[in-house]
Amino acid sequence: MPKSNSLSNLFRAGFKTTNTSTASAGYRTLESFFTNLESKTHSKPPPKPKTSSGSKKKPKAKPQPPPSPAVNSSLPALKLEESNFEESVENPTMQDIAKIINDGVKFNTPDSEEAEDEELVKKALEIPWLSRLKNNNIGMLRKDISRERKQKWVFTYSQVNHINRIVNTCADKLGTDNAMEVFGKLGRETGLKEFNALMKKHIEQCRETDDESVAMKHISAALQLFKSMKEQGFLIGEETYGPFLILLIDKGLVEEFYFSTDFIKDTNPSKNARLGYYDMLLYIGINDEEKIQELCNYICIDDGDNNISLRENYLLALCESDQKNYLLQLLETMDITKFSSLNHLASIFKSLGRLSLESFAKKFLLVLKSGDYGAEDISTLIFSYATSIPNLAVEDVVSKFKTVHTILKMSPSSTSYEKLIVYSCNLLKVHLALDIVDQMCKEGLSVSINTIHSILNATEESLNFNLVRRIYSLIYQLHLTPNNETFRSMISLSVKMKDFEGAYGLLDDLKKLNLAPTASMYNAIMGGYFREKNIRGALMVLKQMQLADVKPDSSSYSYLISNCNNEEEIIKYYEEMKVAGIQISKQIFMALINAYATCGQFEKAKQVLLDKDFPIKNLNEIRSVLVSALASHGQMTDALSVYEEMKQAGSNLEPKAVISLIEHVDSEGQQSRLLKLLEELDDPNYWVDGCFRVILYCICNKDLRSAVYLLKQLKHRFSDDELAMEVLFDEVFSQVAETEPADVQIGMDLLQAIKDELGASPSRKCLDFLLTACVNAKDLGNSLLIWKEYQAAGLPYNVTSYLRMYQALLASGGHVSAKVMLNKIPKDDPHVRIVIQECQRTYIGRTSLKGEKKRKKGKGVSGKIG
Repeated sequence: MPKSNSLSNLFRAGFKTTNTSTASAGYRTLESFFTNLESKTHSKPPPKPKTSSGSKKKPKAKPQPPPSPAVNSSLPALKLEESNFEESVENPTMQDIAKIINDGVKFNTPDSEEAEDEELVKKALEIPWLSRLKNNNIGMLRKDISRERKQKWVFTYSQVNHINRIVNTCADKLGTDNAMEVFGKLGRETGLKEFNALMKKHIEQCRETDDESVAMKHISAALQLFKSMKEQGFLIGEETYGPFLILLIDKGLVEEFYFSTDFIKDTNPSKNARLGYYDMLLYIGINDEEKIQELCNYICIDDGDNNISLRENYLLALCESDQKNYLLQLLETMDITKFSSLNHLASIFKSLGRLSLESFAKKFLLVLKSGDYGAEDISTLIFSYATSIPNLAVEDVVSKFKTVHTILKMSPSSTSYEKLIVYSCNLLKVHLALDIVDQMCKEGLSVSINTIHSILNATEESLNFNLVRRIYSLIYQLHLTPNNETFRSMISLSVKMKDFEGAYGLLDDLKKLNLAPTASMYNAIMGGYFREKNIRGALMVLKQMQLADVKPDSSSYSYLISNCNNEEEIIKYYEEMKVAGIQISKQIFMALINAYATCGQFEKAKQVLLDKDFPIKNLNEIRSVLVSALASHGQMTDALSVYEEMKQAGSNLEPKAVISLIEHVDSEGQQSRLLKLLEELDDPNYWVDGCFRVILYCICNKDLRSAVYLLKQLKHRFSDDELAMEVLFDEVFSQVAETEPADVQIGMDLLQAIKDELGASPSRKCLDFLLTACVNAKDLGNSLLIWKEYQAAGLPYNVTSYLRMYQALLASGGHVSAKVMLNKIPKDDPHVRIVIQECQRTYIGRTSLKGEKKRKKGKGVSGKIG
């Protein structure tokens, strides 16, 4: 049995021995936890106008199910034997484990951090953590040992992710309830970052479970964290309590909410006003209209600057929840100039936009302009309003942004303009973003290089590669100083539009700015040449790097290895990379697998996983690449074997590998396997791609039932997007048209099922593809049936449908009907005449259009063939 499993069983045994009571005992424990933590009563909302006692109604608390018997708060504190504690800390293995927490400072890269984290945690899990647990208090010892270390630990922002990874690893392997005790055993006092990470873990697990008793267990544990933070002297900030209070609101746990807010106020009194925001969200969440109205009345009271921050937070909650009816009461009377925060004002204007309250937006903007607010702040508020209006195209958002500025007789600030550019880029409206930059140039406003980077990223994502020249021109026009990232992005865009000369030109321009080229710039060019199968060009890039004294990196060798044609070249580059001292990344292992598979060395591709330097933390990802490589090279049996091994090990296949398996299954009778593979795709985009491929497989194998079942699922996913469904239907029927040998009947049956079971009408393209299938099958009967479907679907005949029907009639021997059809085809377009002539040459052996031209002057087109 693996040691991690033994450890988890051991913890479970510990829970059972310390808490053998029933579920009701667990509930008593939670109740006792509430009373013992602090003897405080539930707080009422902060000062409000007095109302009659009869009008008040306490919100009802949601019935609380008894928590799981394994609730952490019901357990005695885990304690270590004092005499053995120092010995355990000095133990070499314990020192290794402690490095998980204490050595975060020395790591340089995320990859190396994760690698060492994993190795150390692996060692940690081999220790019998409960072997020395006794009922002796270790709190004082832990503090004595950690006090000296704490003085010299300096944590930076970059280490937060490191802490989160360690906490998540400990929580996953040992359970969140025991993570802090583990930190204590390692000789480290739990800090604010660890508390926040553990709180986040409890909240995530509480949201993920459908078991209410398990959810209460995590809530109880989170409350215990609050207690521990207070005992260690930490202020409980919004980063910690905010997500937890939102969780309680979402679950309707009113009593727990009141208890938590009382505890936070006692620990951090400065947060009283901010907690009003969550009070209002609670009443909105439980739909307590009486309390909401009571707080709205309080907002309207003008008592000078007293409690203005509290009233502001009440209003902010109403705005962010889009409570239109209550907001309309307040907007008539509130003084917008008294708001202390620009961010709060922005939230209000966003709400005005979402609720389409334009008159109030203009009114408040005019008030702010006449007061002490600067033009830049007002311009930012206009941006917040305009970009929040629903169902507005990006072009219309920009128009509204400009119109409101015009009404106020002011020009947009450069800051708000840049926000508008980023907004446009996020929606891939690159041309519009560039137009805004042009407008800024005309108005003499400056643009930052970071904004240009946003445009470059959107240009790549939207496939508008040719805009790189215009962007480069703008950089010089605006007198901006591009950096290495700017050039790397522009080189990549140039390569993707196959402008290798332009890419090299950008490298030459680096010299003018005294910038040194980087490996990533050359890698972009090398990758482009490899994509074009231009091996010579790619190897020339390697020589250019040597001339420029730029050392190839891991990505460079990944490209080179991936594109090797034989085993000797693979070994050559791999050894060369090792001699150069380049770290062997996961991309290298993926490249080795793909290269060996391309060379037909499938066993060596599998052996890559056995390399002594193999990164265990990337095992699942690299195994998935192996599955894809085997499947794409016809080794489906081996690919499925690796896949089954991963399943048995509890690993999930990467989405791309799942798609590869689905794509390359070519034997009959695999519908059941494909449907199971489809279930593994959680990402919506990958699922749609995989579902479409399985449908095509079903069509090719004449499995109408499975195809219709999957089409129903697609229809459910795209219930509000008729255009998307139409495109998918068109693609499915295009497969019917391309199927060899031609089988029109499966298409006809599918058409009927779409009409009867999905309630959908066929598109013009669907019917056009079916007619093409009739041409290939020379099926006259179904051609005539499909022709009637155009009218049934309300689709008027056009030139394309006439031509396809004419072709189908000729192919199936219906020459008389074909003559009639020929008369109905407009022949003004020369392309149409070419198609007709090709049809006649193919199915008759000669054409009749020349004769028709001679008779056209007197009688028009006769339709007579031969």
